[in-house]
Amino acid sequence: MEMNFYPSERIALFIDGANLYATAKSLGFDIDYKRLLQLFRGKGRLLRALYYTALAEDQEYSSIRPLIDWLDYNGYTMVTKPTKEFTDASGRRKIKGNMDIELTVDAMELADHLDHIILFSGDGDFRTLVEALQYKGKRVSVVSTMNTQPPMVSDELRRQADQFIDLADMEEAVCRMTSEHREPRERGGGGGSRGQTFDSAESDDYADA
Repeated sequence: MEMNFYPSERIALFIDGANLYATAKSLGFDIDYKRLLQLFRGKGRLLRALYYTALAEDQEYSSIRPLIDWLDYNGYTMVTKPTKEFTDASGRRKIKGNMDIELTVDAMELADHLDHIILFSGDGDFRTLVEALQYKGKRVSVVSTMNTQPPMVSDELRRQADQFIDLADMEEAVCRMTSEHREPRERGGGGGSRGQTFDSAESDDYADA
């Protein structure tokens, strides 16, 4: 796995939770979020690791809550908002939980304190954000994958980034190896486990805003 970083760089991770979940699920491995943090701490001066996800707060128990709580206490900054439920034209129940605006605003506000932004998303809507950050003199790496059919990353986003990192190439470094890790596991894209498996709220029924 080849990644271009400088040890003196101030870096931050911006993680689109639903998109990263879908990418990891498509590649068939679980992400160990402790190992993910350790990997990038070794690449530069990691100032922030922000994880964006929507939560169904009207439910007594949100299936992603154990993962969110673990991340919140273990080095990640959680950015959440309530989901909105609606019915589409075919009568199918959908959940709207897009966090693009929150991620974009935070990235622009923090940019002056950073040298290198790592965006965990393949969403082409972020191309303009990447371009704006580059205009501010920042390096931007995008983490997603080309190793699915179709690719999880949009071509325009991949081309705009200063560096594209394929999540598939990171598997050995960030996958959940054994059950001895203590963080809750997000099924299809979570961290380690205490012998329990938590279904992720980052479901396929999420709709873009």
